[in-house]
Amino acid sequence: MGVAKGEKAGLFQRIKRQYRGMTSELKKVHWPNRKEIISYTTIVLISVIIVAVVIWLFDSGIGFLMNLLLK
Repeated sequence: MGVAKGEKAGLFQRIKRQYRGMTSELKKVHWPNRKEIISYTTIVLISVIIVAVVIWLFDSGIGFLMNLLLK
């Protein structure tokens, strides 16, 4: 775009090219609607709670066994 072969583009031309590439990629993104966001957020929160409970159960069980073995 106005830069001869072997010539380096100026800083502002490179920033402009980068910005154009970024905006064209963002137009390709599928942005979720409100219903999808609520659904995905609910799934993530439920998954986090389940994993937290599993870790808590393992931690409590190992703590209980350690107390039995060390007494």
